[in-house]
Amino acid sequence: QVQLVESGGGLVQAGGSLRLSCAASGSFISINAMGWYRQGPGKQRELVARITSGDSTTYADSVKGRFTISRDNAKNTVYLQMNSLKPEDTAVYYCNADALRYSYTRADYWGQGTRVTVSS
Repeated sequence: QVQLVESGGGLVQAGGSLRLSCAASGSFISINAMGWYRQGPGKQRELVARITSGDSTTYADSVKGRFTISRDNAKNTVYLQMNSLKPEDTAVYYCNADALRYSYTRADYWGQGTRVTVSS
């Protein structure tokens, strides 16, 4: 089993910055891709950014140039640096990890979510 613990959400004014962190722990061989998704009020969950174990990154068009995803493989931790925040970035942000388990099967895991609120 893999546990993902997120931190770093909060309330910020438009134009401000926040840094989200997500640490993976538990029983697994390795963590492959990690990512951040978000779900705004009345919206479906969407991909924000994703990073592979080889540091290849993918971003939603809406956050390109403002958000940066990174990871520390030694700590099994992924970060999301969010700059120039906009009110439309308001959402619950969820961490996601693709883990290789000791059964040599892969599984997707989700964090509990951390709320980001951007005031105008």
